[in-house]
Amino acid sequence: MSEPQAYVNGQFAPASQARLSVADAGFVQGTTIAEQMRTFGGQLFQLDRHIERLFRSLAIVEVDPAHSPQQLAAIAKELVAHNHPLLATGDDLGLSMFVTPGMYSAMISGPSPPPTVVMHTFPIKFSSWADKYRTGESLATTDVEQVSTRCWPPELKCRSRMHYFLADKAANRRFPGSRALMLDEEGCVVEATTANVLIYRQDVGLVLPPAKKILPGISMAVLLELADRQRIAHAERDITPADVATADEVFLTSTSPCILPVTQFNGQPIGRPPATRGLPGPIFTKLIADWSQLVGIDIVGQAVQFAKRTEQRG
Repeated sequence: MSEPQAYVNGQFAPASQARLSVADAGFVQGTTIAEQMRTFGGQLFQLDRHIERLFRSLAIVEVDPAHSPQQLAAIAKELVAHNHPLLATGDDLGLSMFVTPGMYSAMISGPSPPPTVVMHTFPIKFSSWADKYRTGESLATTDVEQVSTRCWPPELKCRSRMHYFLADKAANRRFPGSRALMLDEEGCVVEATTANVLIYRQDVGLVLPPAKKILPGISMAVLLELADRQRIAHAERDITPADVATADEVFLTSTSPCILPVTQFNGQPIGRPPATRGLPGPIFTKLIADWSQLVGIDIVGQAVQFAKRTEQRG
C-alpha cells in the first residue's frame, strides 16, 4: 500500500520520513510564511491565488524561496496527484505549503543554507466543523488584541499566531465552545482566529472590515464574487462588537469550511428576524449552496459524510 508523499527542500519523500532540523528558523523564531489550501474532488481550489499571496508575504520578509510560482504550483499538483487517490472515494485533502528563512545562524557553523521550502497534505478534518453548518459557530471577545499593524502588515500571512492561541483559550473560558473574535487596539473587529469575518444587514448587504486592517482572505474574495452573482451589495467599514451582536447574519470564511454561520456571540444568540435568531440564516443557506455549485461538491454533505472517518484509505 502506498504512503502519502511530502516535499522538503527539492525532494519528494514518504511523509513519515519528512524531517526538519530543530535549528530551522521556522522553529526557533517562528518566522514561517505559510499557505493552506484544499481540494474539491481532488483538484486544488484557488491554487494560483494562494501562491500569489505567498509571494507577497515572502517579499515583505525579504525571503527568496528559490522556486518560481510556476514551480511551486507544479509541485503542489504532483503531490496531490499522488496523495489524493489514497483517500476514500469522495474525501478531500488539505495542503500546507510553507517557507522559512532556513537554518537559524546562531545555532549552526559555517555558511547558512538556503530557505526551507516544504509541502505536505492531510485528510481534511471535517469533524472540526461539520455540525456548525447546522448549529452555527460561537464567537466571544477577549482581552487579547490582534497584532498591531505597527508590528507587521496585516497582509503578511505567517504562523506567528500566539495571540490566536491565547485568545481562543480566553474565549473558551468565558463561553465554553466559543472561538475568539479579534479586535484591534481601537476596539474594532478585524477577524476571528484563522478566519475572516463579515456581517450582513438586509438594508446594507455584506459588510467587512477595511482591507488595510485584515489579511486578504481568498475564501472571503470567493464569497464576495458569489455575492456579486446574487446581486448582494457589499462594502468595507469599521465593525464594532455591537454591530456583530445586532447583525441579521454573521459569517466566517476560511479555506477548509469555506463559510460558516455565526449564531452565538458573547453567550447570546444573534440573528434577525427573531424566527432565525440563534440559527443559520437564509443568506448563509444561499451562499453555501452557490459555493457547492461552484466547486461541484455538496460541501455540507461531504463534511457530514466524512466527519466520523475511521479509515483514510479507500
